[in-house]
Amino acid sequence: MTKDTKIDFIYLSEPDMVEAGVTDMPSCVDTMEEMFALLHVGDYRMAGENNNSHGSLILFPEDSPHDTMPKNTPDRRLMAMPAYLGGSFGTSGVKWYGSNIANRERGLPRSILMFILTDTETSAPLALMSANLLSAYRTGAIPGVGARHLARKDSRVAGILGPGVMGKTSLSAFIAACPQIDTVKVKGRGQKNLDLFIDWVKETYPQISKVYAVDTAEELVRGSDVVAYCSSGATGDPSTYPIVERDWISPGTFLAMPALGNFDQGVAAPDVRKVLDYTGLYEAWVSEVPHPTHDHIPLVGMKWMDMVTDGALQRDALEDLSAIVAGTTPGRQNDDEIIMLSVGGMPVEDVAWGTIVYRNAIKNGLGTKLNLWDEPILH
Repeated sequence: MTKDTKIDFIYLSEPDMVEAGVTDMPSCVDTMEEMFALLHVGDYRMAGENNNSHGSLILFPEDSPHDTMPKNTPDRRLMAMPAYLGGSFGTSGVKWYGSNIANRERGLPRSILMFILTDTETSAPLALMSANLLSAYRTGAIPGVGARHLARKDSRVAGILGPGVMGKTSLSAFIAACPQIDTVKVKGRGQKNLDLFIDWVKETYPQISKVYAVDTAEELVRGSDVVAYCSSGATGDPSTYPIVERDWISPGTFLAMPALGNFDQGVAAPDVRKVLDYTGLYEAWVSEVPHPTHDHIPLVGMKWMDMVTDGALQRDALEDLSAIVAGTTPGRQNDDEIIMLSVGGMPVEDVAWGTIVYRNAIKNGLGTKLNLWDEPILH
């Protein structure tokens, strides 16, 4: 019997991805919630010794020894992020993450991302995807999963620090999880981006009766029911990271922190619940990055891990979103709890959402079919 060795796969451009549903935030939140349940039972793998690494990063020197080698500049990275996810997914993949802040001078996005989805059994490619939207929506969906379990059900006021892509997707996820949201506050650095964000909210979510800019982080946090810190910036000096102060926070507030963040001693106190999106990711970073890790990875979760290392915080003070989703740890228990979620971002999220988008594309005949070979030259 002749074996069928032909391997075809599909290429999905950004318009193909949109048509296949990559911007369907409610579905993305549902998918990320299913992924967290699989993380909790261990039906996944990422890179690194503990199978929880964020990825493998190429680092450039501060002073390049070669004319053709780039120098290290803010937010320059080339990174491979591989993962396997089990359950109903059963797929593997890797995101290639390229970032250079100078891209904006060329009219390009800061980051240009691609994702390849593969069959786990044979490692044959299933799809090569444009991944900027894939990555943006899976990142934004995590605050939505957090809000579904940790925000008050009657949340109405959202505060967004950073009116860029992450701010938009985080707000979309908040609205998917908390449909009673009717007021949005936003803080940004430039009037143009603030105006674009406000116009986008009005056009996309006509149920929002009030959307306006504020001048300070304090104004943003005060009186908000759900908050997301989504601004970009340089790492290295945590005193420059956007801060949250305990006195600003009303009882019952949920704060999602998917970008640079810092906090005062009041937030460090026990009355603020501290939740990691997935503990293994932060443990991997602790093993890979010099202490204090918050200097290098500007997430509030890394400051918590540094506090644990320094004896300033008990390890059992940190909770895990996957355990909350799985029901082994309680979600919000009353309307007065203040809860902060650190969002690190994991390649299993790309595999999860990429798999759903791929299946939608196949179902609807989208994409361009490509051929790897009919029969391999090498056996």
